[in-house]
Amino acid sequence: MHLYVHVPFCARRCSYCDFAIAVRRTVPSARFTDAVLAEWRGWLAHEGWGAHPGLHTLYFGGGTPSRLDPGELARLVERLAQDRPLVRGAEVTLEANPDDVTPDRARAWRAAGVTRISLGVQSFDPRVLAWMHRTHEAAQVGPAVDALRRAGFDDLSLDLIFALPEALGRDWADDLGRALALEPTHLSLYGLTVEPGTPLGRWTERGAAHPPADERYAAEYVAAHAALGAAGFEHYEVSNAARPGYRAVHNSAYWARAPFIGLGPSAHSGLGRWRAWNVAPWAAYERAALAGTAVRAGEEWLDEAQVRLERRYLGLRTVEGLAEDEAGPDAGRWVAEGWAVREAGRVRLTVEGWLRLDALVAAGG
Repeated sequence: MHLYVHVPFCARRCSYCDFAIAVRRTVPSARFTDAVLAEWRGWLAHEGWGAHPGLHTLYFGGGTPSRLDPGELARLVERLAQDRPLVRGAEVTLEANPDDVTPDRARAWRAAGVTRISLGVQSFDPRVLAWMHRTHEAAQVGPAVDALRRAGFDDLSLDLIFALPEALGRDWADDLGRALALEPTHLSLYGLTVEPGTPLGRWTERGAAHPPADERYAAEYVAAHAALGAAGFEHYEVSNAARPGYRAVHNSAYWARAPFIGLGPSAHSGLGRWRAWNVAPWAAYERAALAGTAVRAGEEWLDEAQVRLERRYLGLRTVEGLAEDEAGPDAGRWVAEGWAVREAGRVRLTVEGWLRLDALVAAGG
């Protein structure tokens, strides 16, 4: 069983973000912990728990989980682990912003049981960070990494965003090089997407921002793939690369369709064919959780066709790919086009195939 906790609080909304967040100057850490633990008590009685006595991973995402009071984070981890013990060597991840990292906080996170940090760097270019509405400065990244390492964090992931508007003049190769120079164990690379209702969406609608052409998106993605391979990383999933032994265990569980529970506003859960999701607004979630009423906004059961499609899509996202009989009749054409390779009875996409992932899965049904 894998557990995700959504911490929605942010100091501001990034220009590209459409996640369920709550912008707060002061984070209501104690109220958040109380609300999440109230939801958790409902899960403890869930009939599906019998086969899942322990937790294999625990992931604090957001939002900006690093804004949560370290003492409340420790209270959450302690309570969750008391009710369902973390298995030996369990991965416990905290997403953090560089400006939230101090030596004291890093030590407190480590003492609370966090084993892995995912640091939201996005870029080292000050102009880009300002355009993104990020709260940190490029000069804060290095000291943050140093503080985390001194606190005992050996498993450190950095996030970067590529395919930015050409007008920003961002040097993608320079950002990649600076990230690799910090010697992380893991890198997550996300292509910029324009979501309706975001500041970027509004800028794009009125012509103030122009997403890059598909050719530049592809060129930057392929360049990153080559640079990561040369640096000793395994590009093991569409958006993720790791040094040997440092794949993200929690995220890998999603791609393998392992059972997972989500706590907090907008969090999703999946057990077998069942999917559920919580109400998104923090205020509505808090009221419901503390009142002991349902925080769930909806649920569904996947039919067999949806399960096959999900398995196919998730499998093709990874370097392991799919068994040949699951890949579908188009696999031969993919191989001929250079979008996939056949190895040991499996079909896996190449980097060029990953660029076409959505279209290939949709075409194959």
